[in-house]
Formats: sequence, structure tokens, C-alpha cells
Amino acid sequence: MKILVATEKPFAAAAIEMIRAVAEAEGHTLVLCENYKGTEELHAAVAGADALIVRSDLVTSSLLDAAPGLRIVVRAGAGYDNLDLEACSRHNVVAMNTPGQNSNAVAELAFSMMLYNARGGFSGKSGTELRGKTMGIHAFGNVGRYVAVIAKGFGMEVSAFDPFLKAGDIAENGVRPCTTERELYSSCQYISLHLPANDKTRKSVNFDLLSAMPEGAVLVNTARKEVIDEDGLLKMFELRKDFSYLSDVEPDCKQILEEKYRGRFIITAKKMGAQTEEANINAGVAAAKQIVDFFKTGNEKYRVNK
Repeated sequence: MKILVATEKPFAAAAIEMIRAVAEAEGHTLVLCENYKGTEELHAAVAGADALIVRSDLVTSSLLDAAPGLRIVVRAGAGYDNLDLEACSRHNVVAMNTPGQNSNAVAELAFSMMLYNARGGFSGKSGTELRGKTMGIHAFGNVGRYVAVIAKGFGMEVSAFDPFLKAGDIAENGVRPCTTERELYSSCQYISLHLPANDKTRKSVNFDLLSAMPEGAVLVNTARKEVIDEDGLLKMFELRKDFSYLSDVEPDCKQILEEKYRGRFIITAKKMGAQTEEANINAGVAAAKQIVDFFKTGNEKYRVNK
């Protein structure tokens, strides 16, 4: 089988070596399409592929039209909103992600931003400490659990809300479960978001929730920009001078923030939650192993489309 790695942002060389080893050990051929310049180049590369590994690259209906033999696509990472799941299903292509492989990297980035913000951007001015502060985790999945471990290491009081988990599932991790979103926000100075972007979560983090946060409120978003109601975010900036926003995803309102609220937000230059050597290797190798297992046994454990 021909496995194509199509990445506008390439994997690390070490990751490609390990992906190739996994594929070739089972008799598959690995082909690379890295740093491609447009859809025409990408479509030409995918034409003869049986399997596809991508990162944040868009897998669209037109891409799938160009790949008549494609049977499986794996997003090397947890989020998969770059995959058109309906189109994958129409083309009889199995779509998967690799949950958990980037989790620690994302959690560490969240704390990097929190520390930088708490110490005033290392400007020399007096800052604050994380110890003793309250941390709320909105969605207690793989990343949320790593955030909890790190937060407890800093001596923070940790709470979490996740409508898909029982209170006991959260409590067994030494974290206080909250029964509602509002309970979480009203009791925590720091909120770390780990929500997927879907019909239920889009713009769900709104002014009503944010305004319930106590003094010194800090919202940390390493998830997706779509979960934020940006009108509510801007209202929070205007009315709450104590509010800060730390984001690994550039909001549409970035220009307004830069014009009016400098010093109260951090936005990374590009989404970098998974940008570590370890996460790069983990996600790529996991994708290759899932493809090999799919062709060998039909395993669809991490399938995300119907």
C-alpha cells in the first residue's frame, strides 16, 4: 500500500524516519509531500495513495475526489476539524485522529503562557504566583488531565467540568468536580479550555460565563478559537480591567485587542501546542501504526466519521 504523508508544516526528520520504519516493516511504501505550495500539487500527490497522514492540512471533498483509491486518512493530532468528515464518509474513507499524543505538549504550553503572564512578561515589575490560585479545567480529557497534574505540582486548587464524565471519574484524579459550567467559572481564577469545536461548543464560552470569574480572571485557550464568543470576550476586556486572555489560537478580534488592550493578552505567533519534538514524533508514529493496523486487521478504534 502507498502511504502518503502530506504536510504543509513538515514532521521533524526523526519523526519521518520512524514513520517510514513502521510502514516499511509491514511492506508498505511511504511517500512524502512536504511544504507543498497549493492544492494542485497536493492533489497530484494524493492521486495514487491508499492512505494519507496529515497534520493541520485540509482534507476536503475535492481532495478526496483526486484520490479515488484512498481508504484511510489519519490526522496526526487530537483535533480533526480540518477533516471534512461527511466528505470522507461519502467517499468511503475512514477518518481517524491520534488522541493523547500531543497532550503533554499542549498542557506545558498552557503553563508557559500562564507563568509569563503572571510575571508580567518578565518585564522586571512585580508579578503574582500560581501557588494557591484556583484552576478550572473546562473539558477533562487527555490534555485536561495533564493540566491537572501540572497545576497540582504548582500547588493550585484544581476543579474541572466535563458533561461526559461522572463526578467520580474526575474526583479519582484528585480534582474537584463541578456540576455546571457556571460553577466552574465562578470558583476559578484561571480557566483552561480543552473543548472541541462543534455545534454545541461554538461561541459557548461567552460573557455570561466569563463575567462570573473572580477577580484576577485569566482565560487560557489552547483549544479552538470557535469556542469563544468574541463579542463577549471584547465586552469582558472592556468591563473587567483585571481580565487576561492567553491563547494559542489567533482570534478574529486580534487587531482590536492590539489597539486597545495591550499587556492583557498573549497570542502565540502560530498554533504551537503540539510543536515539540516529542509530540511531533508521537503523533506521526501513532498515525502510521493506526494505518498499518487498519490494513492488517481492519481496526477502526480511533475512527471519527460514520
